[in-house]
Amino acid sequence: MAEVLIIMGSDSDLPEMAEAAKVLESLSIDFDLTVVSAHRTPDRMYACAKEAHSKGYKCIIAGAGGAAHLPGMVASITSLPVIGVPIKSSNMSGLDSLYSIVQMPPGIPVATMAINGAKNAGLFAAKILATSNSDIIVRLAKYTETMEKQVLEKAAKLEQSGFKDYLENSI
Repeated sequence: MAEVLIIMGSDSDLPEMAEAAKVLESLSIDFDLTVVSAHRTPDRMYACAKEAHSKGYKCIIAGAGGAAHLPGMVASITSLPVIGVPIKSSNMSGLDSLYSIVQMPPGIPVATMAINGAKNAGLFAAKILATSNSDIIVRLAKYTETMEKQVLEKAAKLEQSGFKDYLENSI
């Protein structure tokens, strides 16, 4: 049974929101992913948010660009934690999305990630689930160890080859 619901305002958001899905997959966390537009499918959005808890979800990741009302509207309907991902837009480079998601009124919290921060949204969802699942804690620790190892390997390569060689051979 899926524990995380990933929703996005448009399928054009999928390349970014897939990053959350990839992280959850790598941590063996079940999720569902779909398109739910706050403006074009408000009835679907309402039903999705209202039924999320009864369907077994423990948190929702909601990505949206432009006016970006999806995360806040979903948060106003459900008692589950909502993680908002502002999607970079062509008009304002995602600032409009960021402001729409981060500026929620008192009583309607949305955990807001960086613009195009779906990867961190996936990790944050995993950390929410880890509060009641020690297996996820172990998997998150391994994920962190892998990141550390990758950085140390890159640092060693840079120090050995020098910045010019590193740049030429890394791109």
